[in-house]
Amino acid sequence: MIVLGIDGALGSFSAAIARGEATAAVELEGNVALEGGLDAIARAMRDEGVTPADLDRIAVGIGPGGFTGLRIAESYAKALALAWRVPLAGVLSFDTVEFGHDRPRTLAIVSGRAGVISARFRDGGTARRASGPIGEVLDAVLPATVGGPLPVAGALAQDVLDALGERGITVERLVTYARPPAAAVARLGASCAPAGSPHEVRADYGERPAAKIPKLR
Repeated sequence: MIVLGIDGALGSFSAAIARGEATAAVELEGNVALEGGLDAIARAMRDEGVTPADLDRIAVGIGPGGFTGLRIAESYAKALALAWRVPLAGVLSFDTVEFGHDRPRTLAIVSGRAGVISARFRDGGTARRASGPIGEVLDAVLPATVGGPLPVAGALAQDVLDALGERGITVERLVTYARPPAAAVARLGASCAPAGSPHEVRADYGERPAAKIPKLR
């Protein structure tokens, strides 16, 4: 199976081609997804000698994550899936940052605005997730007693580490096995069922966007 993976939710814009376990990717740093995103996708396909007719599926990171990059990546993915008549699969950012790890218990963290995160705690067959200020999110998803080192994947900024330390939690930082994010998105997209229509793939923004309600005159 040949999959085109696209991600803009996790801090950069990236595109990758996955053939089985092999991936090749192009990553753009900075806020240039709108200007260079389609070119990055074209470069990834050209470098691998892949045409739209060769693709079995497109996979896109649906968040949580950065609002602008997420919207751009999803828009590109939907447009290409419709134009090329290729199935589209959505991949959660939590699954992307956990890629390559098969732990029964994991905390996955995606950064948002300053002081804000989205997190998912999995323990066996149960999962809890929340988005918002760091302390509130950790209190919402973590059990009262964690016990032993906690495997953590994703964005581990110092403020997150401090908040975990204040709760007496020892962190086992999980190494990211696939970089850039689109490489993991492509691999994960190959193993999940695509949506019935590209229109069914919806962004998962996690937190609500920061906005001010205008004053009525």
